[in-house]
Amino acid sequence: MSKILIIEDEESIRRVLNKVLIQDDKSYSITEAVDGLDGISKINSSKYDLILCDIKMPKKDGIEVLKHILEECPNTPTIMISGHGDLETAVESMRLGAFDYISKPPDLNRLLNSVRSALLNKNFVKKGKSKSRTSSDFNIIGKSEAITNIQKMIDKVSLTNAKVLIQGPNGSGKELVAHQIHMNSLRNSAPFIEVNCAAIPSELIESELFGHVKGAFTSAVKDKAGKFEAANGGTIFLDEIGDMSMSAQSKVLRALQENKIQRVGSERDLIVDVRVIAATNKNLRKEIKENNFREDLFHRLAVIEIDVPSLNKRLSDIPLLVEHFLKDISKSSDHQLKTIDKDGVDQLKKYNWTGNVRELRNVIERLIILSDGKKISKKDVIKYSNK
Repeated sequence: MSKILIIEDEESIRRVLNKVLIQDDKSYSITEAVDGLDGISKINSSKYDLILCDIKMPKKDGIEVLKHILEECPNTPTIMISGHGDLETAVESMRLGAFDYISKPPDLNRLLNSVRSALLNKNFVKKGKSKSRTSSDFNIIGKSEAITNIQKMIDKVSLTNAKVLIQGPNGSGKELVAHQIHMNSLRNSAPFIEVNCAAIPSELIESELFGHVKGAFTSAVKDKAGKFEAANGGTIFLDEIGDMSMSAQSKVLRALQENKIQRVGSERDLIVDVRVIAATNKNLRKEIKENNFREDLFHRLAVIEIDVPSLNKRLSDIPLLVEHFLKDISKSSDHQLKTIDKDGVDQLKKYNWTGNVRELRNVIERLIILSDGKKISKKDVIKYSNK
């Protein structure tokens, strides 16, 4: 169960956010704060997995609240909510350390993608503190022909430095493929740096990827290394690269062509040794025709292409995925280990999984929490799956 705090002075916005989040995942525990001071009070009295915070509020504004969050609970991702005239402040919040910002009225798909990404990032950080990650932590579950072919492709490309483009719908497991390639490569002892391109505004992408020097812009109070420097010797994973702006694409292209970068505000080239893996849920060939993606960048990235299928195209893997999620969720959340009967699994195979493997995992977690007894039945699946 993920605990989410919404700090927003407009009741209508709080109501929309609450409703959308609960509809996406009923296991979310939502707490509301009516202004910045109330938000700080709730942050001081409880721990949260994610915070959504408005920028313009009475008593304490969003920037003040964000600074408090970064000081008191720096590992808690914060998504800022900005009004029409707050873009400059929203960008400033990203520079300070916010995970993302969402404009009002909120684009609900973008909001949910950002929430899921933030919680996934939070879970990786949390697990990383307790033990080092191994390739088994990112196993791709399945024995279907599609998954078998992907595993063979991973085995072939892992020991090379070839750039890889992973394509597939949201929630299908593209990040697992990227992790597997890195963990099976000769770079596995070096950093794996993940960048969610959709979550970074175009105004910040250059600084985020390449870093900046002190004085490069108003809030650049000290030198900062970018993601490419952080990944030096290892792998950088550019997730949702299809959502990157055209101007940012041109800067990434230079880094890939020349293996060197410049921090914002600096004229000094920095040589970087980084393997690039990119992922997208978009058809980049179509995006190229519509002038939304650079063809030269596509050819730089797509040395090796791996297509991850939707769950609907590998329904035979559902029994293995369900068994894996039952064990993994019970272990990580201290819930009683439950099983599921064959009729229950067969019922799950009948559904249309628009959210793919991520959606299936959420449903299994819901069934573990809400079903009675040690065995989940077909009746439980029908009642609690929300399908």
